[in-house]
Amino acid sequence: MNEHIEADPTPYAEIEALLREEFAGVHSTTTVTRCVEAAHYGALEVTGYAHPSLVERIARKHLHVLALVASERG
Repeated sequence: MNEHIEADPTPYAEIEALLREEFAGVHSTTTVTRCVEAAHYGALEVTGYAHPSLVERIARKHLHVLALVASERG
């Protein structure tokens, strides 16, 4: 029996895709993924639950701040 088992995509895969598109040319896909992961863990730590909409808002803010810092460094 040959079964192909695929891992479930991260619950934030859609959020990552949306943010990758939104920040294309500004941040690498790795940076977007790291921000989403950091947002996930931050939400868990503060609220005890990481609802996708909260993770998206936190990650987007992280990405905006990183873009601002990068632009100020020139």
